[in-house]
Amino acid sequence: MPTAAAPIISSVQKLVLYETRARYFLVGSNHAETKYRVLKIDRTEPRDLVIIDDRHVYTQQEVRELLGRLDLGNRTKMGQKGSSGLFRAVSAFGVVGFVRFLEGYYIVLITKRRKMADIGGHAIYKIEDTNMIYIPNDSVRVTHPDEARYLRIFQNVDLSSNFYFSYSYDLSHSLQYNLTVLRMPLEMLKSETTQTRQESFDIFEDEGLITQGGSGVFGICSEPYMKYVWNGELLDIIKNTVHRDWLLYIIHGFCGQSKLLIYGRPVYVTLIARRSSKFAGTRFLKRGANCEGDVANEVETEQILCDASVMSFTAGSYSSYVQVRGSVPLYWSQDISTMMPKPPITLDQADPFAHVAALHFDQMLQRFGSPIIILNLVKEREKRKHERILSEELVAAVTYLNQFLPPEHTIVYIPWDMAKYTKSKLCNVLDRLNVIAESVVKKTGFFVNRPDSYCSILRPDEKWNELGGCVIPTGRLQTGVLRTNCVDCLDRTNTAQFMVGKCALAYQLYSLGLIDKPNLQFDTDAVRLFEELYEDHGDTLSLQYGGSQLVHRVKTYRKIAPWTQHSKDIMQTLSRYYSNAFSDADRQDSINLFLGVFHPTEGKPHLWELPTDFYLHHKNTMRLLPTRRSYTYWWTPEVIKHLPLPYDEVICAANLKKLIVKKFHRFEEEIDIHNEFFRPYELSSFDDTFCLAMTSSARDFMPKTIGIDPSPFTVRKPDETGKSVLGNKTNREETVLQRKTAASAPPPPSEEALSSSSEDDSGTDREEEGSVSQRCTPVKMTDTGDSAKATENVVQPMKEVYGINLSDGLSEEDLSIYSRFVQLGQSQHKQDKSSQQLCSRCSDGVIKLTPISAFSQDNIYEVQPPRVDRKSTEIFQAHIQAGHGVMQPLGKDDTAMYREYLRNRYL
Repeated sequence: MPTAAAPIISSVQKLVLYETRARYFLVGSNHAETKYRVLKIDRTEPRDLVIIDDRHVYTQQEVRELLGRLDLGNRTKMGQKGSSGLFRAVSAFGVVGFVRFLEGYYIVLITKRRKMADIGGHAIYKIEDTNMIYIPNDSVRVTHPDEARYLRIFQNVDLSSNFYFSYSYDLSHSLQYNLTVLRMPLEMLKSETTQTRQESFDIFEDEGLITQGGSGVFGICSEPYMKYVWNGELLDIIKNTVHRDWLLYIIHGFCGQSKLLIYGRPVYVTLIARRSSKFAGTRFLKRGANCEGDVANEVETEQILCDASVMSFTAGSYSSYVQVRGSVPLYWSQDISTMMPKPPITLDQADPFAHVAALHFDQMLQRFGSPIIILNLVKEREKRKHERILSEELVAAVTYLNQFLPPEHTIVYIPWDMAKYTKSKLCNVLDRLNVIAESVVKKTGFFVNRPDSYCSILRPDEKWNELGGCVIPTGRLQTGVLRTNCVDCLDRTNTAQFMVGKCALAYQLYSLGLIDKPNLQFDTDAVRLFEELYEDHGDTLSLQYGGSQLVHRVKTYRKIAPWTQHSKDIMQTLSRYYSNAFSDADRQDSINLFLGVFHPTEGKPHLWELPTDFYLHHKNTMRLLPTRRSYTYWWTPEVIKHLPLPYDEVICAANLKKLIVKKFHRFEEEIDIHNEFFRPYELSSFDDTFCLAMTSSARDFMPKTIGIDPSPFTVRKPDETGKSVLGNKTNREETVLQRKTAASAPPPPSEEALSSSSEDDSGTDREEEGSVSQRCTPVKMTDTGDSAKATENVVQPMKEVYGINLSDGLSEEDLSIYSRFVQLGQSQHKQDKSSQQLCSRCSDGVIKLTPISAFSQDNIYEVQPPRVDRKSTEIFQAHIQAGHGVMQPLGKDDTAMYREYLRNRYL
């Protein structure tokens, strides 16, 4: 039965830019190269951008004929074969946008990409390289002396550094929003289809649906959340003139994915950070909030857990948890002209009615619902009042706003001086953070797209029954969000977010039936993998905002960091200070120009001539706002009606207008994520199919010793990880020696069998360890002087692995069972009759073994084959006959699918 709705996959994934003297022709196609679209860009206009989209879907043959006619028509002489009139300029994977400074327009194209993550078959790519091409022809170009400087400033924003996009998954929204939209009632989808049909670009939109009795799939495409889109201004000029498939929205922040292997069952842990494009900038130049409620360094972090064994959004198991970091929502700043490491904090404007904080929290209520929980980590006690200025103002603002909210939806404020607890030798910082995290997750809940497991009913857990959020028939929804802040929202904030994420990860794993209790401990493979993911996330965000990596990490607050970490912390502090003092101003100008905050205009001051960018980010300083919000009813009325649910996810007329709903045939490529992911239409290589090399808990974190518990939820010793064991050459040699010593008990297996059975690592690590094992000398047991040490080497690893002490002498019954086991193992490879008779004579006097397999008749040599049903037999026989050239008659579904393929491919 076809699904009710599916995300629409963009049909513009491969682009080729063709050039003539008068025009650029941008040809875009889907990945299968069955559908094409063409943009015509005029090159004769020196300053204006003229783009024509004919809104027609071409086939491959039609595009070839069109390009052939263009080539023939643009040659200098009719009938000339030596020179071409149409040149292939560049190949690309997407359009970032169009930008103009003081001359003509440029087009920015993505020329290289790299797959970073996969969510339900939807690929997430990172931009690796871009190309910026000037559109007007040289004959009409009007030069300007400052154009080159603006171009250099614009290109200071490195698009190859942490910018991400997807052709089918909306990265600007959370997983909860994307899956909630796909589960809209069918009646509403049908009504939206009739409304948007007149605006559709496809003439034969419903063709083929009648042949299947009207059965089809609704494709849904939602408008992006522009707050987290970084090329919105670059695409704004063409948004209303071209088809939506040309619009590729990118986000800035972090994206990482790791594989958690639970007894062979793959679970993907994905971390996505969306940096806000509103009031964006560098550390000391962007503090507090602007007049519209947008705060500096605002980042939405989402951790997604999915069972990778099932790919579909409709049949798979998915869970997510969202939290936010951002500067304190007040009018405050720090003056860096004093060249001090910690410039004094000053409040720029008096805000007695918490106007800017009200705007900020109104945005959060609309996107996340209630409760909004503030975790304030700034210092409370100081000799000289510095950070405490922000705490006092924030408490006053929250207290004022809460008196007008309904009691059940008030803002929760949690102050905690993290620096003070860190200096104390009696207090454990992470234990206190764990208590806060438990209370936060219980209030907000988390998202999961499946109902509670039956095991939670059989074995109820107290923590699970107290969990908040919204329970619906299809799963759970997160209502509300945690907002964490310190002064910079970097080091302390990242550690606090990690602890909250670790607590939420335990509930997510429990909801998917992967652990028996919603609790995770440190020093397990799962937590180590998650900690590494969060540290990469923190380093990336810290580089973007502060100019250096994290100074204090989770190990620092656990007080287990090595002594060499202190020197690294000093270097990171110096790097951050240098970046803030000397390079942040240039970076801020680049961000302002890229995001369209500043538009170069002839006759007005240039960007580098402005004394400050305060007036660019605070629009109320240049003009009076048309309406003033109430000081008491500071929220949006529609938002407060639907709390605790977020208003953006409520099914209402205003939200339905943000959706594009279209009905497709169930075999259409725009909604077939299976074909998009596996690509059966092309001959692909393993390098392309498995291009995503993610961190794995089994390969990178699980110890490589024999007999270790493979569960990623088992507590390891601090030095008992895959990375520390394989860290250098000497450790690797010691590991191989320990393996050989532990495996030297009788019967001694061959060296090849030992390496093949003990290695569960990747092929690369297997080759490295193989080369080490050939160089090292095997352990010899013949020397009587070292017999005690050799026995100790045998017993000690077994005690560590199995947790028991071996007895001095074995009983006769144990010895007979073991000898029987050894003889069976030797007989498995030697099938001669003499050994079998000897084995049977020995077994008569030793012990009688009874098979306990699930099959009725089996032993060590033969197994009764399972029964095969009739349908499977017919399929196998048809496969054999097809190999001999005897084809089976096609059914109705096969014929319809083949006709659809021909129509998409050739017609």
